[in-house]
Amino acid sequence: MTSYPRVVTKRMEEHPDDSHTIKRYQATGGYKQARRAVRMTREDLVGLVEGSRLLGRGGAAFPAGLKWSFLAPGRPSYLVVNADESEPGTFKDRQLLERDPHQLVEGVIITAVANEVHHAFIYIRGEYAKPARRVQKAVDEAYRERFLGKGIFGSKYDLEVTVHLGAGAYICGEETALINSLEGLRGEPRLKPPYFPAAMGLYNQPTIVNNVETLSNLPHILEGGVDEYKGLGHDVDTGTFLFSVSGHIRKPGNYELPHGITWRELIFDVAGGLREGRQLKTWIPGGASAPWFVPDDHLELPITKDDTAKAGSMLGSGAVVVMDDSTCVVRAAERIVRFFSDESCGQCTPCREGTTWLEMILRRIETGQGRDVDIDLLLDVSDNISVGLAWPPKMTTICPLGPSAVSPIISITKYFKGEIQAHIQRGVCPLA
Repeated sequence: MTSYPRVVTKRMEEHPDDSHTIKRYQATGGYKQARRAVRMTREDLVGLVEGSRLLGRGGAAFPAGLKWSFLAPGRPSYLVVNADESEPGTFKDRQLLERDPHQLVEGVIITAVANEVHHAFIYIRGEYAKPARRVQKAVDEAYRERFLGKGIFGSKYDLEVTVHLGAGAYICGEETALINSLEGLRGEPRLKPPYFPAAMGLYNQPTIVNNVETLSNLPHILEGGVDEYKGLGHDVDTGTFLFSVSGHIRKPGNYELPHGITWRELIFDVAGGLREGRQLKTWIPGGASAPWFVPDDHLELPITKDDTAKAGSMLGSGAVVVMDDSTCVVRAAERIVRFFSDESCGQCTPCREGTTWLEMILRRIETGQGRDVDIDLLLDVSDNISVGLAWPPKMTTICPLGPSAVSPIISITKYFKGEIQAHIQRGVCPLA
């Protein structure tokens, strides 16, 4: 672990007691790059981030600089920070919000200047009470220092920042649903097109939506330069990446690592391996939305965006859920599908009805009432939500929530069909 470089977690590891304070942040070089950014042009800032090849850390892994370059010329424009961290298994943004909020605020300033934004919103998950307090305090302190407000850093640039708490809806992690929520509307995704945020976002104005970890990288890119940042990680997936590792693992937690290491290194070397006497059965590489991996096929796979995609899954926001050989895959899939069924906004029929049916069928199997036709029925319902059952999904819905509920179905029917059949035939879990 100690041989890997630290970027966004360096301050909190070196100064665990007060990394969240403005005194510590400034003592370790904080806000110097924001002060510099105010005097740079949009072209220079966008070019710098494009050159760094920073990928968005919110799940889609879209190049941050490229997203910025899409911003429509109409003004005013807005910045929305997506801190609505609700994907099951993900808890990296919580640590960044709580333990180094000024790093995020500086990233907000850099992004705002780069995109000619004069009002930014930090949208925080409603259940994140302590992180929200820390961020609000950091914003207040930045205002007192005139790093925010009128004439920031003694320039002619004005920037207002508003901290907004959500109401606990998973769907508001989707950027257009988040924008609806900010406007006081129902948290429902918008059709794209026409509502691409960079063209028609908050208040129908051009809007940049970025994740907490994405923005937290920006001060370091400006400080060290493009070449240094690219040298930290993989040739294509540059920089470092925060993995939230949980489940049947000896050392769960957040780990900042470079792309390109293997899953074996992450699970066994970094996170300590499985519990005593247990074997690795399967793991989810990118949060509950991602198709699962199994040891025989994927343990030596490099952890990169492209390698993971070619293997039929995604890194998502870095949530790695490890399951050992005591796991009932039917029960695990049912819990995940139940979550998506409960969190569906109900706007799209395939998602609203299909996730409910998937939950009912899995519960029937789990409670010993399964039928031989249920495996085919699971796949048939799944095909009506995500046509062809391919990855990435061919969607019949406005947003990916519906197809996300299909991922565990595809996974257990592909790798553990015999276990499902035994569950049905015996009327009880074969592991019981």
